[in-house]
Amino acid sequence: MRTTEYSIDARTERTVGDKVAVIFCTKNSAATIQNAIKAIKNSNYDLDSIIVVDGFSNDKTVEKAKQGGATNVITQPEKKFPGKGIAMKAGIEESKKAGADVALFLDSDIKNLSGQWVDALVDPILEEGYDMTRGFYERAPRDAAVTKLVARPMLSVFFPELSHFEQPLSGEVCARMQVWEDLLNRDAKPPDGWGIDVWFFVEAAMSGHKLREVYLGRKEHTSFDGYKEDIGKLHKMSEQVLFTILNEAVKYDRFEQHYNRVSL
Repeated sequence: MRTTEYSIDARTERTVGDKVAVIFCTKNSAATIQNAIKAIKNSNYDLDSIIVVDGFSNDKTVEKAKQGGATNVITQPEKKFPGKGIAMKAGIEESKKAGADVALFLDSDIKNLSGQWVDALVDPILEEGYDMTRGFYERAPRDAAVTKLVARPMLSVFFPELSHFEQPLSGEVCARMQVWEDLLNRDAKPPDGWGIDVWFFVEAAMSGHKLREVYLGRKEHTSFDGYKEDIGKLHKMSEQVLFTILNEAVKYDRFEQHYNRVSL
């Protein structure tokens, strides 16, 4: 399912009629959000909507987002932290209101974001018929602890057909609007917090959508600065990812399947 040959180095001019929305879910991203928004404007696509969903930041994130050129800045509809799932669902709804055909999520704290990331994630959907693209990248050795220690090991146990994906928690995810809506309609209550990334990933795969993982180069992001000396700060994220995967395993009867495999 994964394709790694796609490169962000090759850029071709194109005219695309489909409307593309980019969504940033933010919280205290004043140091990066303005430059991130400006960077994606170098994409080959005309970005019809640049949506920022702010999670009640107490810095100047909202002000910087507007200065950077966001077309729509809204506040997360529920004051809950972690609330990434709430923010993503709100971003999808805003994209729908804007008439977008494709919605792309990008992390708001990326220091080396470029318009090429947009092209690399959108191209396979509009030009090759993929339903969802997901970014993977080189990261610092001590980065991605939850991915390495929780998400990938648990997926290899309960969803071994997905174990070859490098970044099941990728914040850089793109899909057509009908795909986002289909996934949200599959469950009465998708995760409100950190579990949303792996939930979208598993649900997309289990519902038969065509996924492609796209190599984006090196990812440098400010959130790593907060836990690179103490990954224990990621305990809440780890818990939520773990329980999301367990819930998905129960939903798809993967405990019994795993037991049968190891009992052979």
